[in-house]
Amino acid sequence: MVDLDSYMLPKDILLAIAHNEKARRKQEGLTQKELATQSGVSLPSLRRFEQKGEISLSSLLQIASVLAAEKEFLKLFPLKEYSSMKELLDARYRET
Repeated sequence: MVDLDSYMLPKDILLAIAHNEKARRKQEGLTQKELATQSGVSLPSLRRFEQKGEISLSSLLQIASVLAAEKEFLKLFPLKEYSSMKELLDARYRET
């Protein structure tokens, strides 16, 4: 499990995502070859992702779909929640 409160470099995040994907794949009882076939992602691309964290966003979404995790991407870039009216008004002012 990754400590979400500590600062992570982009490469660390990619490797953590790859680690989570690999664990989920194994949990589902899928081999790399099976996941590659079902997702339409080439086996070398899947292997590179699991080893180095390198993959296109499109391919990652295809893999996530097979592992029933595609909706997690919709949680990226949530809108900021404001703690005061002043913060909200300041943000609205910057938008204009």
